[in-house]
Amino acid sequence: MESMGNLIRTHFCNDLGKDNIGEEVVLMGWVLRRRDHGGVIFIDLRDRKGLTQIVFNPAINPEVHAKAHQLRSEWVLAVRGRVTARPGDMANPKLATGEIEVLIDELRILNTSETPPFPLDEDVEVSETLRLQYRYLDLRRPEMAANMVMRHKAVQTIRNYLNDHGFLDIETPMLTRSTPEGARDYLVPSRVNAGKFYALPQSPQLFKQLLMIAGMDRYYQIVKCFRDEDLRADRQPEFTQIDMELSFVDEEQIITVTEGMIVALFKSTLNLDLTPPFGRMTYDQAINRFGTDRPDTRFAMELVNLTQIASSCGFKVFREIADTGGTVRAINAKGCATLSRKDLDDLTEYVAQFGAKGLAWVKMKAGGEWQSPIAKFFTDEERATIAGELDAVEGDLLFFGADKPAVVLQVLSELRLELARRLGLVKKDVFNFTWVTDFPLVEYDEKEKRFQALHHPFTAPREADIAKLDTDPAAVYSRAYDLVLNGTEIGGGSIRIHQRAMQSKVLQVLGIGEEEAQDKFGFLLRALELGAPPHGGLAFGLDRLMMIITGSDSIRSVIAFPKTQKATCPLTEAPASVARKQLTELYLRPDWKE
Repeated sequence: MESMGNLIRTHFCNDLGKDNIGEEVVLMGWVLRRRDHGGVIFIDLRDRKGLTQIVFNPAINPEVHAKAHQLRSEWVLAVRGRVTARPGDMANPKLATGEIEVLIDELRILNTSETPPFPLDEDVEVSETLRLQYRYLDLRRPEMAANMVMRHKAVQTIRNYLNDHGFLDIETPMLTRSTPEGARDYLVPSRVNAGKFYALPQSPQLFKQLLMIAGMDRYYQIVKCFRDEDLRADRQPEFTQIDMELSFVDEEQIITVTEGMIVALFKSTLNLDLTPPFGRMTYDQAINRFGTDRPDTRFAMELVNLTQIASSCGFKVFREIADTGGTVRAINAKGCATLSRKDLDDLTEYVAQFGAKGLAWVKMKAGGEWQSPIAKFFTDEERATIAGELDAVEGDLLFFGADKPAVVLQVLSELRLELARRLGLVKKDVFNFTWVTDFPLVEYDEKEKRFQALHHPFTAPREADIAKLDTDPAAVYSRAYDLVLNGTEIGGGSIRIHQRAMQSKVLQVLGIGEEEAQDKFGFLLRALELGAPPHGGLAFGLDRLMMIITGSDSIRSVIAFPKTQKATCPLTEAPASVARKQLTELYLRPDWKE
């Protein structure tokens, strides 16, 4: 192999155009494709910014031309040559550098490459495991390289925006103590403190509150967080969070600052002009209209509550559910009465995974007639009333859910999204932002037989509801807010509790007594006694944001070195076994299987 010698790169491969014709340039990169056309050799040279066609012509330098015969895919080159215009019929309008090529008179082969395990120049199906095993090759592909560039641009925009708005970028510890924050902690055994463990942070929540108490006023951090939980397309054991906290503010001020950041982000990444303020709805409105606190508002098909009508209707199944504390709700799939019986059976099977025992449906026919297995159980008046509630006309398809409220809401919410996917009702280039506010402070866990925080234990209750903490905690609303984009929660936060007495009261509601509170949160409780200002904040999932911005199907496509859905790394083969000595130094006694 050769060194670069006196060659110094003058341009990236995507930088050259007609204005550079006649210039001598030095390019460096990888061989993407090689073509031999009657003695003249054409190479598509690639770096992270793009492609340039370079040409080896024996008439220019026969020695270099002879040397170019050995070039193969993914070899690493440094070349010197002169920019020239491509012949008119050879221009490639699809390529940024498609009007020029570089005639090479010096070639240095910096490294060779074995045949890659998958082609990097073709849009072919490659298993994700193989791509992750050779992630450094996968990242050479233009699509993946573009994702990394877009992520970089997004992070720089966010930093610049927050810096300009008076925020301080402050790091918080990665080794902290385990605190109950909703998910399972990753634990780190301490060698110097026998039998004790650190926890990797699920978020910097407590530390950013302490920074507000410390008078830092406005803090942000783009930080790694860790949660040991089951994974799916939009989850990773380690993920990146845009974390923010502000003092002496209310919800409106936080929302205004946040919307400005999102506007700047979408302008810099997609050149899209968003117009704040974004849409808003309360938690109760979101649940009642869409069945979820993450509503996708790009299409209608909202839920309609028919429980009162069902309580007196002739259909015994609906009536009994309504009379025993259940709910009956429906959605109208406009113009979908043409769906086949197989389509309906497929949808019934689909919603079964969310707890549906079946799926009642009605096809609207001319004159208000119903085509449905349940039509015979309703009077003409009842059918007309239900059709009126659902704004149903000929050609519409009605779906009903009847069960416990939690089951019905999830079933119809998921059915609504599945219908939108199948019917093509959503477009990737439409971005609908919605703030969801006024969440319940707590929810009752039937399994644990106690209340749990809907967000986290440090969320402030709505001031008008404070008196209910002693009498009816389930009726207390919080000062929490989430930002939802196209049905995905991209961020959320709250105004925090800043008074010791209130924090202790909320912990008591959650079944955390004074002794346990001191053990787990003593440092925070003490800090709240020493002049804690009113404060609040929020955090965004950077990976989820980038997944949406790049149009990717998984956050793994926007993370340089992600884990699989089994939390493993095919590249490094982590997690892996370690030597017995390492474990004994940490006072761990594993059950070895050798």
